[in-house]
Amino acid sequence: MAAPTSPYGAKSPRAAYAYPERANVKMSEALRVLDEGVHPLVIHSSQILAAALLVTAAVNHFPKITVADLAEIWRSLQIDVAYAFALTAVAVLLLGYYALRHPRPVYLVDFATWQLRDDKDDGSLSATSDFFRSTITDCGNFCDESVDFQMKLFERNQISERCYFPPGIRAYRKGERDFDFSMAAARKEFETVVFTTVDELLAKTGVKPRDIDILVVNCSLFNPTPSLAAIVINHYQMKDSVQSYSLGGMGCSAGLISIHLAKDLLQVYPRKRALVISTENITQNFYQGNEKSMLISNTLFRMGGAAVLLSGRHADRRVAKYQLLHTVRTHKGADPDAYRCVFQEEDKAGHVGVRLSKDVMECAGAAMKTNISVLAPLILPVSEQVRFLANYVARKWLRMKGVKGYVPDFTTAVQHFCIHTGGRAVLDALQANLSLSDYYLEPSRYSLWRWGNVSSASVWYELDWLEKSGRIRRGDKVWQIGFGSGFKCNSAVWRACRAMP
Repeated sequence: MAAPTSPYGAKSPRAAYAYPERANVKMSEALRVLDEGVHPLVIHSSQILAAALLVTAAVNHFPKITVADLAEIWRSLQIDVAYAFALTAVAVLLLGYYALRHPRPVYLVDFATWQLRDDKDDGSLSATSDFFRSTITDCGNFCDESVDFQMKLFERNQISERCYFPPGIRAYRKGERDFDFSMAAARKEFETVVFTTVDELLAKTGVKPRDIDILVVNCSLFNPTPSLAAIVINHYQMKDSVQSYSLGGMGCSAGLISIHLAKDLLQVYPRKRALVISTENITQNFYQGNEKSMLISNTLFRMGGAAVLLSGRHADRRVAKYQLLHTVRTHKGADPDAYRCVFQEEDKAGHVGVRLSKDVMECAGAAMKTNISVLAPLILPVSEQVRFLANYVARKWLRMKGVKGYVPDFTTAVQHFCIHTGGRAVLDALQANLSLSDYYLEPSRYSLWRWGNVSSASVWYELDWLEKSGRIRRGDKVWQIGFGSGFKCNSAVWRACRAMP
């Protein structure tokens, strides 16, 4: 048999295999088509069989179903729907009650406080006693009695000379430069403290400025336009949708008010991050008159600030330092004495300053008593609450003589205390009222000595000291207490998610 030739007339070496290949291709195509048709049939055969049985049963039994049977089926369906609706309503109510009783957790991822590192501290901002004495003596604004009064307070406060005055005050040079109390100088103080602190916080957490969803800034005595929050947003180029708030005039307790506000916002905007900035600005609030009740602030306040990153994201629990348990706010502004005990106004000569009345300690005590009465049931163990109740019944109802008021032992509920560094007298009074040992006041006393009164940021300097001292263990509770004009007392209780550092 002659070998087949190619269509072009030449012999092809593969010609002998051309016909078997075509046959194989056709056979494969036929098998593929058969498989595509049979495979779905095999897979769905059980469903087809079940459907056929149902159709057969329906055909056989449908003639036997009466109108009464259909009515009974309809009634049973109505009962089932009503029952399901009732169960759904109960479930929704229970979930709502749980949500109200158990709000979304709020975590403190990390925080930072403004501190000049030793390699950057050239002494140009140091609040030394020599500088303070020469400045208030040479500026010509104070009489000799006012100079002596301020120096006595300055030394009695026992504040370290490593604390800081803002550049506007440190700018004074006799015969060369006067104080710089301009808006530009006040903004410079704010930017010096806040930008450095926020930069450190963002570096520690790895969070970018555009990841911030909520911004709360509090500063009592400096409130420019645009706001302080706007200054931060502009500097860090935050996103357009950031929810921003600037709190002013709320005194040294405003830091915990900001925490409370951020907590509430994180309940409304879940899975968001909030940046809280607390600071005070003393550039334009260095009193230059001669009324003693308004000179105290000159000797007590120093530069400082803190930045805190809060989160409502469950994923941030793995890296968070603390979880916020409680915040309690107390405002005694309805009482005229409490309202005016810390009051900004002009003196008789027209100099603006903050006047501290002699009633400030009494007002602070009353505000704290009210605040504790709300907080205590939330944190105290049952044993302490029973003791307090028994003592109250004995004194008020049974009128038993000689029974002293029982002060609950808060160390049974809280392991660490961060009390606002309003001054030595404030710390002494609180230590006595709460029956706390020196151990628990050490963070506050050290912070007052090292940093001075840094207003609303003081509780964060104290927490920073506690972390660096290695005292905080996982599960420990920290109670922050702040006092401020109005008069206000605010509390925040945190639980440590891990040991620090």
